[in-house]
Amino acid sequence: MGYILTEEGKKYLKEGFPEMRLIEEISKGEISFEKAKDMEGFNIALQWAKKNNWIRIESGIIKLSEEGKAAITENKSGLEAALGCPDEASEDDLDILLKRSLVRKESGISDELESLKGKEVLSLTPNLIKSGVWREVTFRPYDAQFTGKKFYPGKRHPYRNFLRQLKEKLVLMGFKEMEPRFIVPDFWNCDALFMPQTHSAREIHDIFMVDAALPPIDKNLAKKVGDEHEASWNYKWSLERANKCVLMSQGTALSAMQLLNLDIPGKYFSLAKVFRPDVVDATHLLEFFQLEGIVCDKSMNFRHLLGLLKSFAQDIAGAQEVKFYPDYYPFTEPSVQISAKHPDLGWVELGGAGIFRKEVTRPFGIEEPIIAWGVGIDRLAMFNLGISDIRELYSANLKWLRENYYYAKN
Repeated sequence: MGYILTEEGKKYLKEGFPEMRLIEEISKGEISFEKAKDMEGFNIALQWAKKNNWIRIESGIIKLSEEGKAAITENKSGLEAALGCPDEASEDDLDILLKRSLVRKESGISDELESLKGKEVLSLTPNLIKSGVWREVTFRPYDAQFTGKKFYPGKRHPYRNFLRQLKEKLVLMGFKEMEPRFIVPDFWNCDALFMPQTHSAREIHDIFMVDAALPPIDKNLAKKVGDEHEASWNYKWSLERANKCVLMSQGTALSAMQLLNLDIPGKYFSLAKVFRPDVVDATHLLEFFQLEGIVCDKSMNFRHLLGLLKSFAQDIAGAQEVKFYPDYYPFTEPSVQISAKHPDLGWVELGGAGIFRKEVTRPFGIEEPIIAWGVGIDRLAMFNLGISDIRELYSANLKWLRENYYYAKN
């Protein structure tokens, strides 16, 4: 282990030993003891000059001895060389330097850590452990009641995280995801779902019409769907109207498209964004996510559908109370509406469901029963995230975003 200079040692190396400065001053002319006392470091200089027999004091006057004169002639105290290179100094010289605190053993511990010895510290750090200084400090008692500084690390948006985990659950349940779309022909949004072109839901206040160019509907499939409409609704069905484009207003449009490539048995879902002209309030938005799904199997019946809907409300949303109401949709029979009780808003409609009518599945050559549902995921998220205004899901409120750490309630 080597030796390093202390701050005092560095000063002596730069300015010289105080005893050398004293005898050099005396060499210019004898000085009185009283006058010499004003010199910097006089006490140390006097002690070591007398010890080296460099001076003598006669009648209050400090005079040089022959040894002192020789020290000035040689221009060194005998220790300056040792101070300049303490690792190569003799044992005697090194012992003197250590006693005078001009050098110290190099421990590898920084001055900052050295200064902590014998003091109270707040925490155990890696440097304290590596240096061994932790053995020589006192640790401040830990107060478990104390609230520390809050940190807000980057994380997924709570709602996006909710959607991601929901998708993972459905995939683990064996569901295949349907490809989402924003713009679809009116044929898939309404006609293929047995919604007559004269139906009130086709009006501008319920669907956003858009000017877009999409591939035309297959004429053979269009004819089969048109024949079902004309036979059941007694009006002249228009292929031109069916090819007009709309912003998808219901995720069921994706289920209708899936009927072209349906595995039997098969389970499908989509988390699709849909668009509807509406009045924005605590439970309504102009655009929102919808959990759409279908299950096709010979054994499917209405009780299976009710069980699946109840599972969505309780396991995903965390709702405690669920109700079913009879409802009407042109493309399902029987049809049902599911509602859940929100702690602040009361009973809130979550979505609708039913069994696809034969008029929907027959043009695709499907005879097996298909249960279908469309659930407002935004409203499910309101339950799960504990909010009472649907607009908060898209809020830029930093306080809510920072403090809302999403944990699934199921």
